Amino acid sequence: MANRFVLNETSYHGAGAIQEIAAEAKRRNFKKALVCSDPDLIQFGVTKKVTDVLDNAGLVYEIYSNIKPNPTIENVQSGVEAFKKAEADYIIAIGGGSSMDTAKGVGIVIANPEFADIRSLEGVAPTKNKSVPIFAVPTTAGTAAEVTINYVITDVEKNRKMVCVDTNDIPVVAFVDPEMMSTMPKGLTAATGMDALTHAIEGYITAGAWELSDMFHIKAIEIIAKSLRGAVANTPEGREGMALGQYVAGMGFSNVGLGIVHSMAHPLGALYDTPHGVANAIILPTVMEYNAEATGEKYREIARAMGVAGVDSMTQEEYRKAAVDAVKKLSEDVGIPADLKEIVKREDIPFLAQSAYDDACRPGNPKETSVEDITKLYESLL
Repeated sequence: MANRFVLNETSYHGAGAIQEIAAEAKRRNFKKALVCSDPDLIQFGVTKKVTDVLDNAGLVYEIYSNIKPNPTIENVQSGVEAFKKAEADYIIAIGGGSSMDTAKGVGIVIANPEFADIRSLEGVAPTKNKSVPIFAVPTTAGTAAEVTINYVITDVEKNRKMVCVDTNDIPVVAFVDPEMMSTMPKGLTAATGMDALTHAIEGYITAGAWELSDMFHIKAIEIIAKSLRGAVANTPEGREGMALGQYVAGMGFSNVGLGIVHSMAHPLGALYDTPHGVANAIILPTVMEYNAEATGEKYREIARAMGVAGVDSMTQEEYRKAAVDAVKKLSEDVGIPADLKEIVKREDIPFLAQSAYDDACRPGNPKETSVEDITKLYESLL
């Protein structure tokens, strides 16, 4: 079987990358942008950094901001109407996964109107046309939505998140500018950073992993382990490292899938509106322990990339424990809670476990699992 790899057409990296937006828009002869950004980013002037670039270049745009932290079907539907009303021909998504996921949903529906029922996009949707062109400007260092073929939309009526996988949704250009991330508060920096680490570790051990994806994931783990503490302290080096590390992780996992850390985290976001990165960070070490027996020697390389010394002299049991302990220590150092006691209600666990089992990320887990296994994992975190 051939292994497929899909990446952005173009990406810009480093301080000042957003200045390239105007040149890219003009080169492609775009006429009017729908700028998708959430209300907080607009309120705190982050979105303005990009719209200033557009204004200075004389580029026309309208802003769409009906976007929630866990974007809903309604957010996408109203975004579709806003795009049509604006008579736009491309989208600029500014924000974290929420803005980008909304933009992807909008772009896909505009180009494939037969999928106007947003629920029809869940899973691997057989869309025929590429999304409306999307320029992606991440303001968090975590989701890597600017380079992935995935997006997640919440079905409020059913209290669940829909994972949508579509090669047609990938943004045409990504502008990964660490200066756009400098205003992130510590808690959000920590949560999104641990989300990126989860992407890298799950992508490295997922059932679909192979040599090319391994190359991206192990390097991403190394960069994130070196950079996240600095990013939380808002050092320029930490911000720049995380901007790159989360993108490199996205290059990998987008092409090979994830596992049950993500499938367990998604229902927490749908039911309790738990920040995705926080949910991943809490669940990751426990699932790493659960998956260890199915990972061969990979935990030795995870431990090495996390900065653990002397891994070559360790037994398999020792380096597996060292990898998990290193993840726990990083999570603790950046202020992530250690368990789900303040989040999960015990009576909700049957619903959560079934939702996690049904999630699109679950089949990628390196170890076969069941609803009963996932139930026990949730219970162990209370």
